[in-house]
Amino acid sequence: MKALLRDTAIYGVSSIVGRFLNYLLVPLYTIKMAAADGGYGVITNLYAYCALLLVILTCGMETTFFRFANREDCNPRQAFRTAQTVVCTLSFSFVALVIIFLTPISTALGYAATPHYVWIMAIVIAMDAMQCVPFARLRQQKRALLFASLKLLFIVLNIGCNLVAFLLLPALGITEGGTPTDVIVINLGCTAVVGVALMFSGQWTVDSGQCPQEAASSTEPHVDTIHCPLSTVHFLNYAWPILLLGIMGILSQAADKLLFPTLYDQPDRMEQLGIYGAASKIAMIMAMITQAFRYAYEPFVFNQGANSEGYAKYSRAMTLFVATTLLAFLCVMAYMDILQYLIGEDYREGLVVVPIVMAAEIMMGIYFNLSFWYKLTDRTYWGAILSGAGCAVMLLGNILFVPTYGYIACAWSAVAGYATAMLLSFFIGQHYMPIAYEYRRLATYLVVTIAGAAIITWAGGIDNMVARLAIGTVPIAAMAALIIKKEIKHT
Repeated sequence: MKALLRDTAIYGVSSIVGRFLNYLLVPLYTIKMAAADGGYGVITNLYAYCALLLVILTCGMETTFFRFANREDCNPRQAFRTAQTVVCTLSFSFVALVIIFLTPISTALGYAATPHYVWIMAIVIAMDAMQCVPFARLRQQKRALLFASLKLLFIVLNIGCNLVAFLLLPALGITEGGTPTDVIVINLGCTAVVGVALMFSGQWTVDSGQCPQEAASSTEPHVDTIHCPLSTVHFLNYAWPILLLGIMGILSQAADKLLFPTLYDQPDRMEQLGIYGAASKIAMIMAMITQAFRYAYEPFVFNQGANSEGYAKYSRAMTLFVATTLLAFLCVMAYMDILQYLIGEDYREGLVVVPIVMAAEIMMGIYFNLSFWYKLTDRTYWGAILSGAGCAVMLLGNILFVPTYGYIACAWSAVAGYATAMLLSFFIGQHYMPIAYEYRRLATYLVVTIAGAAIITWAGGIDNMVARLAIGTVPIAAMAALIIKKEIKHT
């Protein structure tokens, strides 16, 4: 458990701290691109497509690589080679198809006047996809520091280039100001630099940077026959349910941003989408925590396996995760007076969605924690079924209520979708892999959080901001003290 916490902290440097630094771009974008112009709405829409396509191109190969790299009858180097071959083949094919059919694709997406948005983002997505398995290999080798360094390299470059494009060049009179084109071109350049850095680190080659498990393996199973556990066919058989799971999962996060311009049939739809996208960024601290935890937890679980000792560790990890995210929830609610300045004034009317989106992210994180029962038992098809059910609920909520209630319906639909997937995964998972979670502690943290949120909401009616912040700090301190007493001393 200490090793898990240590690796989570290291990954958190690149995930939590890195994304926080990246959030500094949100006020930059929302100040320089007025809500009425719809510029930030375009960025929100484009990156929603980016997230979905990235899941499709990686094809579940990260989890598949972890699974086969830790099997006794498999060689981790060959597992890497097979997974990377699948991803690279899909990525090159995707870029070729986009370029060939650029005009109809741009028209269908609503970017007929700006087709360069489409082909540039296609290249960015393909490069990102081809880096996923090498980054997974770093996690499998427990090279967390190199992983974090490369992730931070992208973030530092991205922030620096955006500051030049949105502040320095306009100040010098070279350009009039930043645009969505600047954002995606900068993304292209920074992604390419990280790819080159991965090459120099040796992660694109099969034999470099071996972990002890790889070094101890003296044989390399042949990967070209269907009978081999490392063949492409075996990888795809394991990965396709994970791919469906990933598609359903990302749709739960991004479908509202994809569908909103179609469902909300009003002239200001891109403006409203930009407001929702900007406000949701404040709630993404939950996504940061979940991502940092996921980077460390996934290899940790596959190393432990499905046994009674592992079950006890999974239970403790769930408690720690829930306690941490609920504490973060209270922090964001209590300090909203400060966090609101992360977005431009034009976008602050959307802050009402922040607690709702945060609740949805917590449920998604719990669902991720629960999901290993079907991964460890090789019943990955359940992942597709559960994620599909949650996605269906979310999509239905958007279709029914967005036309009337706007982006607030997007947030509540996400809560309904994640709650569905989370609850179904828990009840079905207890049948296949019964884990005795620490229900009493989990309930205690939930009750304290609800009470704290009620106090913070009541304090929101006070005119004095200092008083609001002081009152909001009380439930945060109480929650932190409870976690230290119950968890830190026993970990």
